[in-house]
Amino acid sequence: MYEALYYEVLTDQRVHCLLCPHGCLIKEGKRGICWGRHNIGGKLYSEFYAQTISIANDPIEKKPLYHFYPGTYILSIGANGCNLRCQFCQNWEISQERSPTTELTPKEAVETALRYKSIGIAYTYTEPFMWYEYVLDTAQLARSAGLKNVMVTNGYVNEAPLRQLLPYVDAMNIDLKSFRNDFYHKICGGKLEPVLEAIKIAQAACQVELTTLLVTDTNDTMDEINDLTDWIVKLNPEIPLHFSRYFPRYKMTNPPTPLATLQRAGNIAQNKLKYVYLGNVADKESNCTYCPKCKIRLIEREGYYVQKQLVKNSKCPVCKAYVPVIGS
Repeated sequence: MYEALYYEVLTDQRVHCLLCPHGCLIKEGKRGICWGRHNIGGKLYSEFYAQTISIANDPIEKKPLYHFYPGTYILSIGANGCNLRCQFCQNWEISQERSPTTELTPKEAVETALRYKSIGIAYTYTEPFMWYEYVLDTAQLARSAGLKNVMVTNGYVNEAPLRQLLPYVDAMNIDLKSFRNDFYHKICGGKLEPVLEAIKIAQAACQVELTTLLVTDTNDTMDEINDLTDWIVKLNPEIPLHFSRYFPRYKMTNPPTPLATLQRAGNIAQNKLKYVYLGNVADKESNCTYCPKCKIRLIEREGYYVQKQLVKNSKCPVCKAYVPVIGS
């Protein structure tokens, strides 16, 4: 057990967790909605500190991050638990259920990343903000060792803990699950606005890419896609956006996303944003990066693997246009 950050002690040995917008009021002996915060004797503890459900050296494209050190590998680890309850969760066996874990101290995580010759450490698979203390400690050590830190997150976190962690984070892929608060409330058990605020804060501090899983007959209307992309373009039209294909999982039985729906969403987004990708589909063209000015194919991908990479120092080699690819 490791005492948690971001909580306050109340009366009767209750505590108020301040890590995420749920603001759980936790009685003695109970846990927060994410399971990772446990009230023991009137103190809040991070229950899964240094306990990981998986250790893998993944292609960075699997996160997905397409504009951050393309073609490299990153040590990927994650913990049990999540602070959302998405009915379509693609990783529900580890986020909504408890899975066996392996102890991996921050020092061991850094040593493993160096041994694997990874560019850094990705905190992923479930919700890394529920692993907050461990991620903070590990990210600081990783930065000192010259490694990069990546978070794959739902962005459902309060401003203060987010800002404390960001100086050690190099890139994030944030799930923007919908642009409708009703969807967040009914399908995910959360709220939209805190996620939008987290995206605003994070994109000003590190590389950010966004992923929206298009769930059939829920968040896939063209009106919503227009609203979502309008919001992103006002924030920063160079933020890469990934539309991902949904398949029935966990409690959601809606049919898989039709390819035509993904393509229509991609077409809408490409009229406004510079970099739009389609995930979970066997469509090579929709996973390639093109110069926004001269349209030459700059990065060619086959699945999670880079076949060709022409960007140099964040510039197109043909027309010299700026292309925001970190590590190029």
